Amino acid sequence: MPTGLTKDAGWQIGVSRTLPHPASVVWDFISSPDGLALWLGPGTVLTPERGAPYRTAAGETGEVRGYRAADRIRVTHGTTTVQVALAPAADGARTMLRFHQEHLASAEQREQQRAHWQHIMDEVAAALDQQ
Repeated sequence: MPTGLTKDAGWQIGVSRTLPHPASVVWDFISSPDGLALWLGPGTVLTPERGAPYRTAAGETGEVRGYRAADRIRVTHGTTTVQVALAPAADGARTMLRFHQEHLASAEQREQQRAHWQHIMDEVAAALDQQ
């Protein structure tokens, strides 16, 4: 099977980066209105419970599939599923932030989304560095 193609979830992509911030700081940002606006779209409001619908200011809709405070958020986004997850470093001063998207339509969409999530990661890192 080609890289990024799975038997169960179709094409998928993951982008991660270790950020020089404690997990609590990263979580507080990524789950805030400003953080949600970066990775899901402006105007996004999430109710932190499984099955809750959401809508962005641009009219995109989805559903919360999983929400574990200080750990991960999993949502549908169009025909795909997006998850943002945190993994604190042993020293507590750094955190690995991961974006994962599955059920992509093709290898081409996978590469487009890789660039998208790398850009989002840059924006998240810059916003955290401004705090």
